[in-house]
Formats: sequence, structure tokens, C-alpha cells
Amino acid sequence: MSEKPVLLCLGGVSFPDGDFAELSKVAQVVKLEPTTTREQFINRLGDSNDILSRTKVITRTFSSIKNTGRFDEEIANALPDSVIAICHNGAGYDQIDVQYFSKRHIQVSNTPDVVSNATADTHVFLLLSALRYFSYGVRELLKEGNSKIAANNTPFGNDPEGKTVGVLGLGGIGHQIVKRLKPFGFAKFIYHNRHRLSPELENGCEYVSFDELISQSDIISINIPLNENTRHTINADTIANMKDNVILVNTARGAVMDEQALVDALKSGKVKSAGLDVFEFEPEVTKELLEMKQVVCTPHLGTQCIETRQKMEELVYTNALQAVTNGKVKTIVPEIAHEGWFTKL
Repeated sequence: MSEKPVLLCLGGVSFPDGDFAELSKVAQVVKLEPTTTREQFINRLGDSNDILSRTKVITRTFSSIKNTGRFDEEIANALPDSVIAICHNGAGYDQIDVQYFSKRHIQVSNTPDVVSNATADTHVFLLLSALRYFSYGVRELLKEGNSKIAANNTPFGNDPEGKTVGVLGLGGIGHQIVKRLKPFGFAKFIYHNRHRLSPELENGCEYVSFDELISQSDIISINIPLNENTRHTINADTIANMKDNVILVNTARGAVMDEQALVDALKSGKVKSAGLDVFEFEPEVTKELLEMKQVVCTPHLGTQCIETRQKMEELVYTNALQAVTNGKVKTIVPEIAHEGWFTKL
């Protein structure tokens, strides 16, 4: 009987009793020790006597970066020829430089769609909180020595009526955000993607250029992935072209915004308030942002719920299982989806 293929698991799982455990029936599951360093990881990959040198499929989590570092060109070149797929647990996969793995015909999968509802819920909470200055009021209520409710200590917020919401990135998450916001009575929804969607996918939103979205929106909802083309999409120049008192909400990735430019704009009043679940320098958060009463922050809680996390891990399991048994993942990332070598699999 031939030896089972090696499945290398980087990072833990939240629900180890789920279907993920079933992989052990078709693969030899190996977990990386939590104290492993990047140097040790690379050395083990190149040691023909080490089981890691026979790895076929890798699963990884966001937190595993503390052991391996970024999945960059160095890691891509260090992987043994036996590796055919990397299955990432997360919709965002900016920790992986996909081009280097695609060059070696190594598939990269992520967990899109299953995160859309939970992330949209988080986004709407932050948007409404920023619109109404709820965070400001909560801070006043919890202020040390304060024992009385005094609404007049909190500035007036705004109603949704008459406001234009600009959706930067009308993908799966963006669609769910618009769906949830419509009942609140916002006047108009506009959106910008790299390419205009077909009418049936626009969800009642009007397609505009990036510059038009920036200049026309009262609230800007940010839902774009982080890559070399989108880093600091929101910066001092783009903020200068926004409406005065604009509201910014970001549940995508922190580095699509220049955080210092955001701080400066909040100080000047150009940006009225912000709702943030992600930060440019995670896990560190700019201290000034945390101290601003007009900013509502959550510590990257977009998918931090039982049902969604289970679905994400189940999809990682499915991708890994299909890669081990059939040689092809289920949810390939867009950068590889149309590559000739992948479509021929």
C-alpha cells in the first residue's frame, strides 16, 4: 500500500472536531510546531529526510505568518516539487504573493463568499455607528467618574436619508452590505469596480468612475482586496477630493488606506468619522485612532463568529481534500483561475 500524501497544516483550527479531521483518512496530516521560525521552516522543507520535504498540500491561517513569515518568493522557491496547492483560510490572501506560486504551478485557494454575510454585518454596524456618533456616546458613558447619562455631551450625528453611499468594491461582501443598508433609507448607492458589472449584478447601484465615487459620496464603504495595485488607494490626495465631513468605513484590509492620512483628515475635520475593523499595521493599531471619539473600532472581528468560522474551515477542508484526491482545489484565487496550466488540470 502506497504512503498517504503529506498535508501540512500551518496554524490552528477553531473547531477541530469538524470535517477537517476527516482529512487524516486520505492524507498524512502534519502540524507545524507553534515555536517554529521561518528559518527552521525553510530548512525543513529542503531536508530530504524531513517529512515536510514530501508535502503535497498546505493549509494555512492568517496567524501562521508568525511562524513562516509572508508566503513570498523565497518560500515559493523553497517549497518541494511535490507541493501542488496552498489552501488559505480567509477571503483576503494578501499574505501570499500569488505570482511566485503560480509560476511554479502551485494552486492558491481562499474562502470567498462564506465570509460575506458576517463581514457585511460588521460593516453595517460600523457604518451606522460612525454616522450617528455612537462610539462617541459610548466613550462618554464609560468615562471614568461619569455616573450620569448626558446625551448633550455627544455631538449630533446624521440620519441616512438623503445620503449617497459609495461602495468601493461591489463584490460578494459589497452586495451584502448594500442589501442590508437599503431598508435604512439612504438616497443613493453608487459603486466602482475595475470593470462594470452586468445590470443584473449591480443590485440597483449606479456605476461611476473612481474619481466620481470619491467626490460624490457622503459615506465611502471600502471592500477591495489588498494587493500591490490597491495599497493606499485611500490617501491624502484622494481624501482631499472627497466631500467635507465624509465618513469612511473599512472592513477590507487596513493598508488599502494610508492610516496617517486618515488620522490627519480626522484631525482637520475633512473626514467626519470612521468605522474600522482593520488597520494598516496589524496587530498594532495607531494610538491616535484609538483615542479619537469620532472613530469606532473593532479588532478585526469581521468573521469572528461560530457559524462563519466553521464554514471557512469546512471550505479549507474541501479545497485540501479535492487537491489531495483530485489534484485541483475548489475555490482558486482569481489571479490563477484563467491561467492555462490551471484550466488544463
